[in-house]
Amino acid sequence: MKDIRKRVGMPALHVAMLSIFLFGCGGGSNAPGAPAPSLPVMEIERSSPVVQREYSSLIEGVVTVEVRPQVDGTLQEIAVDEGDYVRRGQLLFAIDERIYREELRSAEARLQAARAALAVADIEVEKLTPLVKNKVVSRIRMKEAEARRRSAKADVEQAAAAREKARINLGYTRITAPVDGYIGDIAFRIGSLVGANQPEQLTTLTDVHEVRAYFSMSEVDFVRFKQQYPGSSIEEKLALMPPVTLLLADGSRYPLKGRLDAVSGQFDRSTASVTFRATFPNPDGVLRSGNTGKVSVPYRYENVVQVPQASTADLQDRIFVVKVGEGNAVSRIPITVIDRNNLNYIVRGGLEEGDMIVLSGFSRLPDGTVISPRTPEEAEGSGEGKQN
Repeated sequence: MKDIRKRVGMPALHVAMLSIFLFGCGGGSNAPGAPAPSLPVMEIERSSPVVQREYSSLIEGVVTVEVRPQVDGTLQEIAVDEGDYVRRGQLLFAIDERIYREELRSAEARLQAARAALAVADIEVEKLTPLVKNKVVSRIRMKEAEARRRSAKADVEQAAAAREKARINLGYTRITAPVDGYIGDIAFRIGSLVGANQPEQLTTLTDVHEVRAYFSMSEVDFVRFKQQYPGSSIEEKLALMPPVTLLLADGSRYPLKGRLDAVSGQFDRSTASVTFRATFPNPDGVLRSGNTGKVSVPYRYENVVQVPQASTADLQDRIFVVKVGEGNAVSRIPITVIDRNNLNYIVRGGLEEGDMIVLSGFSRLPDGTVISPRTPEEAEGSGEGKQN
């Protein structure tokens, strides 16, 4: 038995379980004269595995801007094409500006007229000032003149505001990029009538030098997340987390690592999940808004036991393994599974380091049966122990 414990490792087995009647319920021993079954076994060891848990995600650019017209008019120019990369301030669309240019001229003329009226009012006040001092005219006329000057000054301010508004509207006829980014779909064409109150945007502009992957985490996983990482607050835990990986839609790995940097403030009641955000650098623009993928989040378990899933059996919502005891007699024992790692269960409870379990060939093996332990390599080489 001591030699077996030294030789047995943890192979990845692909042995299917046959039924829930995997273990005999009564105590027993081998039939008289029957040889002890030769079965592959494994010695339990503790380890600290890292489990990668994957979450389906939707990718968005760090900034997504809806480009909309702010004045009414006919679309006169489309200076970009769908998918183009543009710089901030670059011309995107032009609206027919003629009416707005005339409105600006009209506003400038009104401003000039208002300024002239103010000048006349100033002259009248200056003319009346010495006359009032010499009591040639009454102070009532002086007050009337001052009131007319204040009115003229207000007219100048109003005309100046109207001119500025006309100037702004004229500027709105040239629609430029508010940020660097990629142009989305363009639903309009040259000659289309557009307006400030239309429901549909001209296009979208997405800044994707960084992208954000949004995904939902179940309440159970959120509790596991809070237990896994150090820190007294969610913000501290996010800051101390290791990098995360993005798996693209075709299953390939995005080469640059990302970071979890935000968690929504509340759970979605309909799904009992909370939304996380992971940010990834995207210097080459490989990722675009609307892409999908999976964010792989690492969870590290310290000093735990792993057993192959193929060496276990489910019975009445409990998971069992076959343990080899004194004299190589076997017995079924329940285990507590806390997670999965590839083809292994991560176990916390039911097994200790140094315990020996049967890997396969125990479908109808009653408790108390004495077996002849073999390494998996020996059992496969001899053709024994290949069936549960």
